[in-house]
Amino acid sequence: MILLAAASRLAPHPPNFSPVAALALFGGVQFADRRLAFAVPLAVMFLSDLIIGLHALIPVVYGSFLLIVGLGIWLRHHRNVRWITGATVISAVLFYVTTNFGVWILDDLYPKMFTGLAECYVAALPFLRNAVFGNLFFSALLFGGLALAETRFAQLREGNVTA
Repeated sequence: MILLAAASRLAPHPPNFSPVAALALFGGVQFADRRLAFAVPLAVMFLSDLIIGLHALIPVVYGSFLLIVGLGIWLRHHRNVRWITGATVISAVLFYVTTNFGVWILDDLYPKMFTGLAECYVAALPFLRNAVFGNLFFSALLFGGLALAETRFAQLREGNVTA
């Protein structure tokens, strides 16, 4: 799963249309071992960043994925289509807010005043749109795929898996 998700970041795709946030949310919900839930998205990012290139925003980007795992852990007790969909959209907004704040703080692209911060967020709106669609698509694959598998294979149902 880690290698497939890392490879997906290397394949041509629209910016921010990536499975990593969905994987972080899914891992927070599904992995019994919370350390694994936090480690998987970081491993995906690190492996692919070794090829794509390391950058100054890594702590902010990786931190946003850790927050998304935390959202997934909260979602464990609210696991239904409505809550999963809401958390999926929230995870895209969380990534957008944190990473663009990081861009504004760490880069010299925008003036360090409120107007510069607003410019940064407005310029990143197309990335937010892609992230929302990507998160919805990949979350549907992960959560929907598991739900489908659980209907066919009783041993996969909640309470029977010890990941």
